[in-house]
Amino acid sequence: MTRPEARATQLIEDDAVRVTRFDFVPGAETGWHRHGMDYVITAITDCAMLLEEPGGAVREVLVRAGEAYKRAAGVEHNVVNNGPDPMSFIEVELKP
Repeated sequence: MTRPEARATQLIEDDAVRVTRFDFVPGAETGWHRHGMDYVITAITDCAMLLEEPGGAVREVLVRAGEAYKRAAGVEHNVVNNGPDPMSFIEVELKP
């Protein structure tokens, strides 16, 4: 089954950061990717995420609107909207 692709809209890019908004219809995915920089995610809506990870691991995570988390460079995954509603978050990548 082919999933729709999440929409990524770059908002800012300079020497310090890259800021991207991600919008997902229900069932949409980012596609597999590896983060090359440390990053911070801030949820705009409640985000019911299905995280597909290397080796076949799958995790369900709920990030409530307004919550944020930080991860280190090197994370590899595919993020899927696992909820019945559209979801959106802002990703801030921290350049070295």
